[in-house]
Amino acid sequence: MSRTAHRLKTLYWPETRLLMRLALPICGAQLAQAGMSVVDVMMTGRQSATALAAVSVGSSLWMPLMLFMTGTLMGVTPIVAQLLGGQRHDEIRPAVHQALWIALLLGIISAALLWLAVMPVFKLMSVPPDVALASSSYLSALAFGMPGVALFQALRAFSDGMNHTRPALWISLIGLGVNIPSNYLLIYGGDGLVDLFGPLIVPGFLQNLPALGAFGCGIATALSMWTMALSMVLYTRRGRTYGRVNLWQRITWPEWNGLRELIIVGLPIGIAIFVEVTLFTLIALFIASLGEITVAAHQVAFSYTGILFMLPLSLSMALTVRVGNTLGQARPDMARLVAWHGIAISLAAAAINSTLLWVTGEWVMSLYTGNPQVQQLAVSLITLAVFYQVSDALQANLAGALRGYKDTRIVMLITVLSYWCVGLGGGHWLGTQGAGPFFAPLGVHGYWLGLIAGLSTAAALLGWRLHHISAKTQRQACPSA
Repeated sequence: MSRTAHRLKTLYWPETRLLMRLALPICGAQLAQAGMSVVDVMMTGRQSATALAAVSVGSSLWMPLMLFMTGTLMGVTPIVAQLLGGQRHDEIRPAVHQALWIALLLGIISAALLWLAVMPVFKLMSVPPDVALASSSYLSALAFGMPGVALFQALRAFSDGMNHTRPALWISLIGLGVNIPSNYLLIYGGDGLVDLFGPLIVPGFLQNLPALGAFGCGIATALSMWTMALSMVLYTRRGRTYGRVNLWQRITWPEWNGLRELIIVGLPIGIAIFVEVTLFTLIALFIASLGEITVAAHQVAFSYTGILFMLPLSLSMALTVRVGNTLGQARPDMARLVAWHGIAISLAAAAINSTLLWVTGEWVMSLYTGNPQVQQLAVSLITLAVFYQVSDALQANLAGALRGYKDTRIVMLITVLSYWCVGLGGGHWLGTQGAGPFFAPLGVHGYWLGLIAGLSTAAALLGWRLHHISAKTQRQACPSA
């Protein structure tokens, strides 16, 4: 057997299997959680236009908060992964408890912001009064779930770091299972149940339930969040995989050293994700002035590419675990190999996504909308998306590998530079100004070209950073090498 064939059989193929075993449940969990937002939109849309607008506007406020919390708490994963790799099981419980304290604090702060700060924001956004009132009630109910979702994300990050990613999938499906019926019951009330099952089957007390619209949707979402949190607590308490950690044996009160490590590792991740979210939010706001056809085309094209991005994103989260585990075993040379092998797998995923976009783009856009103008413009955007799949998958997985090294601050700076300066700034310039005598303003295509430039810049800089930090770590472990 040749040396290359031997390495494929004994090293690269087992590593690929490990990475995919971690990534696929993560991907399923991401899709299940995204499904909750889809259900919210679909059900409120059938209730009234005001309820749909209220949920859509409200989501633009609470989703960035939740993603910031999620990103910050993702710092738990490399911390736990490295401790697990080094067989330092006694140190995992206090580290996770510090994350739970931070999660509780972030959840309470987020809830307070949703209770107290939304109406001034709606006034700045010139949201119509009836929509603002309905959205405020939606957010006031949903706010009760923010501490719950923060606790769930902290425990999920702990479980991922323990190489146990399946619980997040099953518990996310449980959350979706709670979300669908509670949404229906609370949004449509007793009349909706009668329409669905008939008056003879629905008990009288349920027939009298009021239709709460957007407010009911907020209650249902909060119930789902707490269901997921409590389910994760129960699973981590009884699951055999976590037995060596004894997570719930006793409480570890807040300690500055533990809090500081999570803040140093996790806060830059939260900021980087917030920057990414605001990039797409601001682009959507800028595109809004280009007309409803353009807005619709951008939305449907972005929706499809967002679904396909779940696989590279899940690979990046799995890569954080694998790199962290290997570093914890004091094997920096192997960690470097694991990192770059993961990058190669992400390129394969990008090739699959690009092929799917190229082959199915026109057909999928016809499923989203029957408007031929929207379809035509969306297909042209999908064509651009074919080319940025590589840079998008690369930047996500390079960042994931760097998180495994606990190297997050430089990643945050690279994200700000690439997304806001190159992606948003360049896209806005191309979209509204063009390039002087060379070509006129490109409209929505200019913004998408800016995205390609921003993602490519991020991929190049993050690739340089991974090469630097992995080589540096290897040299520090073997100074004579």
